[in-house]
Amino acid sequence: MPDSARSSSPSSSDVALAFDRLSVGYGERTILQNIDMQVRRGQVVAIMGGSGSGKTTLLRAATGQLAPQAGRVVTLGEDLSRLSGDRLFALRKRMGVLFQQGALFTDLDVFENVAFPLREHTSMSEAEILDRVLAKLDAVGLKAAAFLRTSEISGGMARRLALARAVVLEPELILYDEPFAGLDPISMGVTAQLIRTMTDTLGCASVLITHDVQESFHITDQVYLLGRGSLVASGTPAELSASKDPFVHQFLNGEPDGPVAFQYPETPEYRAWLERRRSAR
Repeated sequence: MPDSARSSSPSSSDVALAFDRLSVGYGERTILQNIDMQVRRGQVVAIMGGSGSGKTTLLRAATGQLAPQAGRVVTLGEDLSRLSGDRLFALRKRMGVLFQQGALFTDLDVFENVAFPLREHTSMSEAEILDRVLAKLDAVGLKAAAFLRTSEISGGMARRLALARAVVLEPELILYDEPFAGLDPISMGVTAQLIRTMTDTLGCASVLITHDVQESFHITDQVYLLGRGSLVASGTPAELSASKDPFVHQFLNGEPDGPVAFQYPETPEYRAWLERRRSAR
């Protein structure tokens, strides 16, 4: 278990991200209801669940892209519902996001991809930018690849490059959207350890949006499991591994039979849509 999991009870200033009785969705459609969650500085926290369980919806709520239907999102001490414009932009500069596809600039080399946020958001000199970028590339094992084009590096290297760019502003909160997707086993292990190391080094809070159980459980302090439109379970990796809850057991072990149905559930919205389609024939 990571050392940070053994720290004392957090004060409010320790909490980098909190969902307080949050309900969130799109239009009138609610995806998740009554979510309570806290992520402390120095922690790596995994938000897990099957496809369509609402993991990415929570990421959008955490960054202010999606307004709550009910409850609150408090990010770095700020209630997002009270922020807009310049204040929301300033808050986002204190955050780092590693997108699932990397979102690298294909017309820039490795160095300039990482330097981009520094040029956009700071007044650092070129000498300072050189030192900062090379330090972050060194941390992810890509210092000597600084001159390469993004088309010349592998998928695993691209993920590490995206990680270096996500942390170059030394954010207080980092959100990772499926950081292990599409990686080979070695790259997955390297990326997982980098996330843990970066969190410990920066003292930031890290949130993994993932369904990868094995790699996540090796580095996380706390796990939140989503399903059936709500928070199904939470606890340390050891606590969830020991859980007798059928939903938790099925998810962690990848079993085809159990509470998680194969078929997407019928909803009133689906039935109304189907009726409209039939009436239009």
